Amino acid sequence: MKISVLGAGGWGTALALVLSGNDHAVTLWARNEDSIAQMRRTRINSAYLPGVVIPETINLTHDASEANAADMLVIAIPTQFIRPAFVDYGFDAEGKIVVSTSKGIERGTLMRVSEVLKDTAGIEMKNFAALTGPSHAEEVARTLPTTVVAASENEDIAKLVQRCFTRSTFRVYHSTDVIGAELGGAVKNVIAISAGIVDGLGMGDNTKAALITRGLAEITRLGIALGAQPMTFSGLSGLGDLIVTCASRHSRNRSVGEQLAKGKTLDQIHREMQQVAEGVFSSESVYALSKKIGVEMPIAHKVYEVLFEDKPAPQAMYELMTREMKPEQW
Repeated sequence: MKISVLGAGGWGTALALVLSGNDHAVTLWARNEDSIAQMRRTRINSAYLPGVVIPETINLTHDASEANAADMLVIAIPTQFIRPAFVDYGFDAEGKIVVSTSKGIERGTLMRVSEVLKDTAGIEMKNFAALTGPSHAEEVARTLPTTVVAASENEDIAKLVQRCFTRSTFRVYHSTDVIGAELGGAVKNVIAISAGIVDGLGMGDNTKAALITRGLAEITRLGIALGAQPMTFSGLSGLGDLIVTCASRHSRNRSVGEQLAKGKTLDQIHREMQQVAEGVFSSESVYALSKKIGVEMPIAHKVYEVLFEDKPAPQAMYELMTREMKPEQW
């Protein structure tokens, strides 16, 4: 197939490598013309994947018209920038298969990525899939075994995306639960910030395990309220992605929490980071969404308070531990 990957960060570049390795005609688009020029010269994305060679078979471009000449658009743009990218560059999704690999909830609108694309680009859900799961770009690009899930309301499209991406080091499962796949990928980033706070405060494995487990309960509650299938959150886009994001040295969201707990301000962290930590933006959206629909998410709420209300991390942890006693399943 002719496939365009929109967004040449680490994840977009890694996916372009996967698709090119499966003999698709791949175009990798970036909005930064200087970045594309540098990548053309060196065939390396030195900013995000140093040392990983981009084969000549991948077309590198800043031209949106080249990206539009495809059968499939793969979205690897950070969630908060998807709407302006489609407006500013005029990407054409009509009649194309659209695969989102972005994990977040849009600020203000509280829309999932599929909803943003439907609102902005008029995509049809029968042609849409979300590709998500425990998958750090650094490891995918170096062909370390990885498994993800392709979710589409149209099972034929889910299976088509599965076939396009699957190879010996990148195994794809398929699902029809788009809501669950998108929410799992978005909210786990918020919980990962809390896991980083645990690391930054020097707390132990018990605390980390508690946050992962209770964080998954919060994600599941939100998902069920919004129409997701409960079992989705026991799979790759739920528990799998949550584990890797809370534990990995590659996780930008976990790193944000760790640095906050060690005393850095959010502004300092943003200035020092090269890539976007989606969980910072999503924490605001998840907080607003949970309030709007009446779903209790205490961990996500404390992350919001630490990020945006300057609540000290030790106080947030104390408040979580001293909440009203409850049964585990409720």
